[in-house]
Amino acid sequence: MFNFFLETAPYEGKFRICGNDYNHVTNVLRMKTGENLLVSHGGASHLCKIVEFTNDSVIVEIIEENYQNTSLPIEIYLFQGLPKSDKLELIIQKTVELGVSKIIPVEMSRSIVKIEPKKAESKVSRWQAIAESAAKQSKRTVIPTIEKPISFNSALEIAKTLDLFIVPYECKNGMLDTTHVLSQIKPNTKVGIMIGPEGGFSDNEIEKVLLSNGQTISLGKRILRTETAAILSVGAIMLYAEINL
Repeated sequence: MFNFFLETAPYEGKFRICGNDYNHVTNVLRMKTGENLLVSHGGASHLCKIVEFTNDSVIVEIIEENYQNTSLPIEIYLFQGLPKSDKLELIIQKTVELGVSKIIPVEMSRSIVKIEPKKAESKVSRWQAIAESAAKQSKRTVIPTIEKPISFNSALEIAKTLDLFIVPYECKNGMLDTTHVLSQIKPNTKVGIMIGPEGGFSDNEIEKVLLSNGQTISLGKRILRTETAAILSVGAIMLYAEINL
């Protein structure tokens, strides 16, 4: 079933779908009166039925409120070291599908890519569009926010405000600490995950992480690409929350 995000509140039990979504319903999906779809509004998903087409909108009637709750009982913040090429687009797509709440690109000492301030806005706009598409596909009830790239020190300041700050680190051995850190996740926990770019973290960055209450963990014996580490980390936390909370 197709999912659409609307900011405008329903009126008399009905939503109005306009703009690009109207074009998608009519010309791409070619949906008809009487067909059902999902509308996500205000963090809730509603089962709706198409009741009318106008020249510029589709009117849908709410059949069942709070139809589908796909939200995790926690919030996941991904601090992603800026990777090369289009890897960040893959990371955004897959981690949004897995339940991430916010993605914050971070400029680190070993980041090869540097995004010029004048290009940041267009980059973020594209990243946000990818997040929206992934949220629709995975039936999310909210679209995660993609922030502008920030410095490593700024990322640490944000991480300090969270309940749990996790940093997968290739020099960490054994899985006991990983298990211990996961056990600290409780309902409504705000979890931060920081992933290094290609080349990983510098020694200085790890020192700062530890001084900022970050906890380093291992993702196993194998060395992972930055995009693999990001997807695995978010997926592992998602599974832990789904199973245990």
